[in-house]
Amino acid sequence: MAKGIFAYKAADRAGKVIRGVLEAEGERAAAGRLREMGYIPIQISAQRQGLTRYIKDRSLLKRLALKRVPLKDLLTFTQDFAFLLSSGLPIDKALGIEIEVLENESLRNILQDVLRRVKGGSYLSDALGKHGKIFPELYINMVKTGESAGRLADSLERLGGLLRDIQELRSHIFSALLYPMFILGVSGISIIILLTFVIPKFSVIFSDMGQAIPLPTQLLLLFSDFFRRAWVFLLAGCVLLIVLGNRYIRSTKGRERVDALKLRMPVLGKLIMEIEVSRFTRALAVLLGSGVPMLQSLILAEKALKNQPLKAAMEKISERVEEGESLSSALKTVEFFPALALQMIVVGEETGRLHQMLIRVAEHYENSIRNMIKRLMSLLEPSIILVMGLFVGFIVISMLLGIFSINELPF
Repeated sequence: MAKGIFAYKAADRAGKVIRGVLEAEGERAAAGRLREMGYIPIQISAQRQGLTRYIKDRSLLKRLALKRVPLKDLLTFTQDFAFLLSSGLPIDKALGIEIEVLENESLRNILQDVLRRVKGGSYLSDALGKHGKIFPELYINMVKTGESAGRLADSLERLGGLLRDIQELRSHIFSALLYPMFILGVSGISIIILLTFVIPKFSVIFSDMGQAIPLPTQLLLLFSDFFRRAWVFLLAGCVLLIVLGNRYIRSTKGRERVDALKLRMPVLGKLIMEIEVSRFTRALAVLLGSGVPMLQSLILAEKALKNQPLKAAMEKISERVEEGESLSSALKTVEFFPALALQMIVVGEETGRLHQMLIRVAEHYENSIRNMIKRLMSLLEPSIILVMGLFVGFIVISMLLGIFSINELPF
């Protein structure tokens, strides 16, 4: 039966009368949708107007899809939305409140479109699915599972927990890198100032003397002169390398090769592996805990991975599970998967507590990642200071040698 547009008058739980339109296959279906939304139908009438009146044009959807929403804003929305729904508010009321309180304009505009679709009779998961670049497939499928089971608030709470863990890990990595990057930036600017403004003044003095100067001083003056003359070309070259490198990394083959190279690096490879294991097990635990079937959970959890070689290896897992293998048996074929995590999953399967064990695996590797980053930063900070100190020290010593050579000249 073709869907039509129905105008309705209904009452919410507080007895307030509301009016709106929705899309349904008939008056009975429209009444059923209203009850699912938490309303009591009072009057429903078919409308002749076409559906196009209530659907925004595609150009607007494209503009909304191009807007990026930070993870922290998506996390805030998910947690607050779950709280409102668990408090007994209907979906459209909760969305309306979120639209009013959210600070991110892009997310607010997207939610306005979602709210309009929900009021038009769409399921929340379908409305969110129109903005797949903002709400990932894992997010949408968990919402859909929550809708089907009548436990949408619970699914959103689990999603909020997953997003919170991802955000905390990102924040930890960013905070750990902030100070070393600050040192590197300040040192780099200081060296550029020395090469561009300070050393050329000494170059004039040395050239006026007409005498030989020490080799280190000569090399420093030559480098300073080259830098001042060619800085435009150096800058253009750096920009070109960044653009071409970024384009190469975004290509399929380029990303696969770069990701494979990362895994072969001594320390970085292990760190990336543990990050991916924590992502996979955390996502799988949340999906299974929300009632998503194992096979579908595996397919969605695989999409949470970022490293292409690891992602390709994990894609074979769902195929083996579909053929009847257990999760632990299928994971044994994945070379990178840690033995400890594998044994914990085996225990979870044997005890019937796979969901809880996956959470423990994720927590274990998240703690391991934090400790590893802390150790790396304890080595990186003094290394940066040492390298920059040697560079600045070379500049200072070279200039002092030149000054001392002037004092040795006969007058």
